Amino acid sequence: MEISDPTETAAPTPGPARYRIRFALGLALPIIGLVGVIIAAARIDDHRSTDPVRLPTNQAAAPAAPSPECTSLLAAMPDELGDYPTARIAEPVPPGTHAWRRSDGTAPIVLRCGLDRPPEFTVGAALQQVDGVLWFEAANPDPTTSTWYAVDRAVYVTLSLPRDAGPTPLQVVAEAITAALPARPIDPAPVPG
Repeated sequence: MEISDPTETAAPTPGPARYRIRFALGLALPIIGLVGVIIAAARIDDHRSTDPVRLPTNQAAAPAAPSPECTSLLAAMPDELGDYPTARIAEPVPPGTHAWRRSDGTAPIVLRCGLDRPPEFTVGAALQQVDGVLWFEAANPDPTTSTWYAVDRAVYVTLSLPRDAGPTPLQVVAEAITAALPARPIDPAPVPG
């Protein structure tokens, strides 16, 4: 018969604290990895938001873009249209343009000043008044974008924006147009006939 010494202790068995530590580490490591992926994605978005807006090279001519009216209007453009901050435009920057873009990669909002009257703006065309400016919505081959012409000023001004941008961009630009350019009677083209 062997007598055990009461001062000796048996080998410790893993207790609940050790399991809690392992469980916490098992949860923490995937969460840390997920946070790293989110931070990396945010940095990519930040980089994308600083890339200049590239405008199509086949844009309509804007013969009045260098006019004093367009210069005055561009100076009145706000830095933000709702959640769309001003964006740089890729070189060569066409005269009479301003752009805004969100950092999430959505399509930009682009203003152009000094264009010719749109051919489809004829007598009887539907107009919409927004904050004192008469707007004509031109046909757009891209179903995700709408293009509006301010038609009651000394120069034609277009605003192309994503259809889901909401009313704020059109309202804010209309306020800037009202402040910078006096209204004048509209001059639609005759109906072809």
